[in-house]
Amino acid sequence: MTSRKHVCQIVPPYLMQRLNAGRLDQDNAFRAARAEHLTRVLAQRPAPEAGETTAEAGDWTVYTAANGTDLPGEKVRAAGEPESGDESVDEAATGITGSLALFEEVYGRDSYDGQGIEVVMTVHYDRDYANAFWDGNQLVFGDGDGEIFQRFTKAVDVIGHELSHAVTEHTAGLVYQGQPGALNESMSDVFGSCLKQRLLGQSADEADWIIGAGLFTESVQGVGLRHMLEPGTAYDDPTLGKDPQPAHMDDIYDGTDDNGGVHINSGIPNRAFALAAKAIGGNSWDGAGKIWYAALTSGAVTTDTDFAGFAAATIAEAGDQAEAVTTAWSEVGVTPASGTPAPDGEGPTVVKVRRSGGFLGRTKEGVAELAPSAAHVAALRNLVAGGAAPSKPKGADRYIYEFEVDGRTVVVHEGDMSPELRAVANELLES
Repeated sequence: MTSRKHVCQIVPPYLMQRLNAGRLDQDNAFRAARAEHLTRVLAQRPAPEAGETTAEAGDWTVYTAANGTDLPGEKVRAAGEPESGDESVDEAATGITGSLALFEEVYGRDSYDGQGIEVVMTVHYDRDYANAFWDGNQLVFGDGDGEIFQRFTKAVDVIGHELSHAVTEHTAGLVYQGQPGALNESMSDVFGSCLKQRLLGQSADEADWIIGAGLFTESVQGVGLRHMLEPGTAYDDPTLGKDPQPAHMDDIYDGTDDNGGVHINSGIPNRAFALAAKAIGGNSWDGAGKIWYAALTSGAVTTDTDFAGFAAATIAEAGDQAEAVTTAWSEVGVTPASGTPAPDGEGPTVVKVRRSGGFLGRTKEGVAELAPSAAHVAALRNLVAGGAAPSKPKGADRYIYEFEVDGRTVVVHEGDMSPELRAVANELLES
């Protein structure tokens, strides 16, 4: 799947504007300069020597920008090296080690791309920079402004949050806009919280479910950036205002700020996860966390999946915990999209695939009646819901696939087929 790169930041734009009205414009200028600089840096890197392998799982390097904005900066510490004595550097090292271990040991994922790519991090970015972000290539952490925020490496879930943006980018690729963008943010909060709880050895019942606890200075009236279990309660401060996150679909933000409320509306799926984790019991990373990760990587979640579509995907992956997950989504007002278990009396769903083209120019069709709860149904409904026109064929003599479900069709060229979609097509064609 082709990844889409975004600058995903932990602090919402509406908070950045409260801190400094001109800061958001300045950030955009920094990003443009950073992208140009990174292009130069990558172009100057020597090509791998013959026999050189890619980075192994767990590989990471921490750089310092020394309060400048050039990235990645000066190398300070790499995996396997002793502590540097710099708090930010060593906190980043601890956080990324734990984050990579979470994805590898619990979810079987080798770094954020699934292939062991090295993780690059930069600390001490800019001067008084109150934010942390993933820019599509690396993780970046500011030292805070000292008035509202302390250094952003201080909260380990912030490190897990930013790495998880990279995981989402390399899996479902949720677009950073509207409900898919809020899901993107929520996935980062989910795995950031799982990381924090795992390092602390906490159960879902023992966890505080606060994202960014410890980031605020003592002058701020708040406990953190977001509260996953009780959205809208993280802070209520004269300078920052009141936490705007909704806890239910009845209060969803439908404006255009913050890319359509990606940091605001993430409170809704965040609460669903926290409720599911508590209902399932035990620890969050082995319980609800495995279900959420399986949904994210199942192929049923695509770039434009909304809350209802993601709810359906988690229920499809929940197994014996389907009732607990369904109830959690219901409590936040999300009705899972089709593909979840059907009410008594609802019949099977007819799905079709038609393959044409190829060297011989032959056409083959497959039809199957599947239960509405089948994962294939959820995946195909998400596919046709996108309604995108087919891309230009990649290469010659390749197949063209036409999928139909619920009377709607979508055309996908062979070069754009994911492994999951190819497996669905092959199964239907053999039926």
